[in-house]
Amino acid sequence: MTLQTITLQIPEHIYERAQQVAETTDQPLEAVFLHELENAFLPPLPEDEEAELSALSYLSDDALWTIAREQMPSLRQERMQVLMDGNTKGTLLEVEYQELEHLVEQGQRLMLRKGKAAALLTERDYKITRESLRG
Repeated sequence: MTLQTITLQIPEHIYERAQQVAETTDQPLEAVFLHELENAFLPPLPEDEEAELSALSYLSDDALWTIAREQMPSLRQERMQVLMDGNTKGTLLEVEYQELEHLVEQGQRLMLRKGKAAALLTERDYKITRESLRG
């Protein structure tokens, strides 16, 4: 991937938010901006997922913390690991591969909800740390 260098003037409040994210996530400021730019140019989500994420903004802080701390159930995680191991070995049946795809999709949706909940909590002036996400 070829990188291009640009100079960009940004409002102070955007810089401060990015700096806060960089400090909270222990990343360089440049990585935070690059991540946000990459996300800005992603293809749109399906309507049902977009509606679900938009609805999160109406939830209470406690509800958002619950979502931000949500984990995939351990039995589902274990099953996904077994299927991923089988996929790596090339031993999955078609039905198992479809199950793996479904579990991965569920995991991705969970991560989107968790990320959106954490972003909304940050907008509401909460500091999101690894410790705060453990509950």
